[in-house]
Amino acid sequence: MSAPESAGRRVILSGMRPTGRLHWGNYTGALENWVQLQDTYDCRFMVADWHVLTTALDKSGEINANSREMFLDWLGAGLDPDRSVLFLQSSIKEHAELFLVMSMLISMGRLQRNPTFKEQIRDLNLGGEISFGHLGYPVLQAADILAYRAHAVPVGEDQLPHLELTREMARRFNFLFGDVFPEPEALVTKFARFPGTDGGRMSKSLGNTIEISASPEEIREKIKPAFTDPARLRRSDPGHPEVCGVYTWYQKFLPADAPQVAEECRTAARGCVDCKKQLAEGAIAHFAPLRERRADFEANPARLDEIISAGCERARGLAKDTLARVHDAMGIG
Repeated sequence: MSAPESAGRRVILSGMRPTGRLHWGNYTGALENWVQLQDTYDCRFMVADWHVLTTALDKSGEINANSREMFLDWLGAGLDPDRSVLFLQSSIKEHAELFLVMSMLISMGRLQRNPTFKEQIRDLNLGGEISFGHLGYPVLQAADILAYRAHAVPVGEDQLPHLELTREMARRFNFLFGDVFPEPEALVTKFARFPGTDGGRMSKSLGNTIEISASPEEIREKIKPAFTDPARLRRSDPGHPEVCGVYTWYQKFLPADAPQVAEECRTAARGCVDCKKQLAEGAIAHFAPLRERRADFEANPARLDEIISAGCERARGLAKDTLARVHDAMGIG
């Protein structure tokens, strides 16, 4: 029995929407944690390409290329196709069938009360232009999780309402048809929102990202104008590292140097230019192994195709088994 289907280990499922190369915020918020979870869980990691359509239908032509970029970033970061199932959501049609079944187990009103859905309507200025697919996003997300009978899902606190909907649908199905699905628990990832180059939350939509695959020169160029303490108007002005995005990066990528950097900032013993130069070299070194692994896979597209195909085949077998159990429990098919 291969490691991803080993007996006695709890199963987790998580995924990311492919919208381009991953950045430092994606790495610290999820990907780094996923790599560590491989040691203790049976992991299924999904490139959630169907989910892109809920809010970016006009970007469908970019999904295939972005999905390959995501697989490359995952492999570069250390996700291991021999220990985890890495797959493409749209290649596993059982997700769509289970989405149909799960959609019968939840009301429109319950979906409309989802606080995450309300926030998206506000943040994206959707008004009355809401698709059925967008409203049903949590149902498809539930199908993604339940297709692998996952015991747990690594999520940020903002995703807890979606996971609770999944748990409700699992309970409802089990009540009506017998125990098929575990009620997945949350593995809450606690992290502060990682700052971008402008000091705000790092986000592609804000144009303030640094990619985890960025070259050394790209890292240096992006860090040069990065936000620091606005109170340091002159080199001699004392600073406040707790409000400086560059200091947050130190805490992540050069933690041993962070205390000295903070002290030198407060006493104006070091200027921001020198501080950024040291940080850039530390970040370059931190991501060097990732860049090298990624480049190796990128240089061998046939190997990448093989990994994606094998991951999808394994995921399909797991999902088919779940759907067979669903059919038997419901007495259909």
